[in-house]
Amino acid sequence: MPNINYNVPDMSTNPDSIIETVSHLETQLGERLARLRLSRNLTRAQLAKETGASSRTLARLEAGEGASLDSFIRVLLALNMESNLLAMLPDPAVRPIERVKLQGRERQRARPMQGETKPASEWAWGDDEE
Repeated sequence: MPNINYNVPDMSTNPDSIIETVSHLETQLGERLARLRLSRNLTRAQLAKETGASSRTLARLEAGEGASLDSFIRVLLALNMESNLLAMLPDPAVRPIERVKLQGRERQRARPMQGETKPASEWAWGDDEE
């Protein structure tokens, strides 16, 4: 499989870097939406009318300043990109091997694998008695 660099910062356990990553992704998505809109020769006003969103909402979305998921989806629908949105998150129901393991039943909840849980601390009752 080829090594593809999507110019996304590495996510680590540092909350600040996760925020930077989210901000970076919002900016990248906004820039791509703006380029798609322009490639289709649409003004923000035209796209706003088609989506039911305001021009200001589209400007914020294109600038990576955040907008609602509803606005984002409406823009993708107006740009005929809904299939790309669905492809982003594969359908978890289509997993034949897991279905065989679960004997046709669907998973209803998640739980850690045995041995994966760690104690909250090394201290236990009776440890302080000597």
